[in-house]
Amino acid sequence: MKNILIINGPNLNLLGKREPEIYGSLTLKQINANILKISSENTKVSFFQSNIEGEIVDQIGKACTDENIDGIVINPGAYTHTSIAIHDAIKASHLPVVEVHLSSIYQREDFRHKSIISAACIGQIFGFGAKSYELGLEALLSVLR
Repeated sequence: MKNILIINGPNLNLLGKREPEIYGSLTLKQINANILKISSENTKVSFFQSNIEGEIVDQIGKACTDENIDGIVINPGAYTHTSIAIHDAIKASHLPVVEVHLSSIYQREDFRHKSIISAACIGQIFGFGAKSYELGLEALLSVLR
């Protein structure tokens, strides 16, 4: 059984309402339900969302110590471009982490073109809307096999 944690950062709790032309019309709850639908019987998926950077850092730390998580799929939201703390937490966890984004960060504002998080991750998937999460999970599980 593989234990996977999906972490969502700031403002992703507003999906479905927030700029649907960029992020789509699905809510985070609907995206999570879709992830559970595609998960195999051998995969346990849990979800965490926070608008607070320190809570995300704490969750990554718990994932590798208390919760026996095998890997993480993370959409750090705006922290993608600013958070050395999340980058460092991922590195310290020694867990495989896949970074995902709903939109293509390279087709957005210039400040979104740089991901501080990606250097700590095994891969990055973006631009496929809610499907980015499914692709991220699939990629992570292929590494864990």
